[in-house]
Amino acid sequence: MEPAPGAPRGHGGGEALLGELETLVQDVVRTSSWWERHGVDCAILALSLLSVPAGFLSLRSENVLVLALGIIILGVCHYTLTVKGSHLATHGALTESKRWSRIWELFFVEVCSSFSAEYGKYGHVKMHHGYTNVLGLGDSSTWRLPCLNRYVYMFLAPLLIPVLTPLVAVERLRKVELRSAVRTLGLISLGLYAHYWLLLNVSGFGSPGSALLCMFTTRSLLAHPYLHINIFQHIGLPMFSRDKKPQRIHMMSLGVLNLPRLPVLEWAFGHSIVSCHVEHHLFPRLSDNMCLKVKPVVSRFLQEKRLPYNEDSYLARFRLFLSRYEEFMVQNPPITELVGLQ
Repeated sequence: MEPAPGAPRGHGGGEALLGELETLVQDVVRTSSWWERHGVDCAILALSLLSVPAGFLSLRSENVLVLALGIIILGVCHYTLTVKGSHLATHGALTESKRWSRIWELFFVEVCSSFSAEYGKYGHVKMHHGYTNVLGLGDSSTWRLPCLNRYVYMFLAPLLIPVLTPLVAVERLRKVELRSAVRTLGLISLGLYAHYWLLLNVSGFGSPGSALLCMFTTRSLLAHPYLHINIFQHIGLPMFSRDKKPQRIHMMSLGVLNLPRLPVLEWAFGHSIVSCHVEHHLFPRLSDNMCLKVKPVVSRFLQEKRLPYNEDSYLARFRLFLSRYEEFMVQNPPITELVGLQ
């Protein structure tokens, strides 16, 4: 793959381009208020927390519509806290205080999401962001299940996410220090039991089985778009080898894709996961709202420098993955080499 005519070549060219873009983005950040940098996203998470009691109380109703409303409220709040909250907290994008960043990370990742904060940061921040689309490191291969056919994977496999997440977290505990493992196990247990206890004692479920079924339903409400988005935005794009990976700006512009604005999913997952994924990979410590604010700056810069700015619709990616499932999710992806950009 050759770079576009006129695009800066080599190691220095990539660093110069990234430095120029960072200057433009930092100018936007410096002129933004605290509300824009952190407040908007904190308000969304706070509103989600405050809505949780309404969801549990709605489940007491015998009216089917009110019951369905309670499930929707709890499901959307669950994904807002576990995906948006955990993602921002893992990147330290919720606050500029290191102490509060750590507190929010433990709350959102371990209590709400039933996962290990240490392994989440290692797998997502260090590997996925540090080696985006580099085979064997940050290539999103953890989302591949070659043993499943396309229809089982795209339509049924997402339902396993609420069950597999805590099981994978527990399996990963053997790789961390004993103190961290005990803390993680305790916080995961606290989050799961609190959810179960509230369904029994606040929502009035009469049996453990019905409470567990409701837990599964709310925790899998948005599981399908969550899995789909995680594969749509990287898999099927250029992949790189460890020894010939391009400079950061080329890696992110080639190997990351934005979806269009999708209001419900952006509320629950955040702009940085849906419509501003390119911006997020270039500037991972920016909050969702700031990623949205710098999006015109980043897209204009990449287009002016004749660098890719990948965008596609959810439906188009869904159809593409169904038609080329074997190529994308089963076979080993081909390695892309960028002549003059390594």
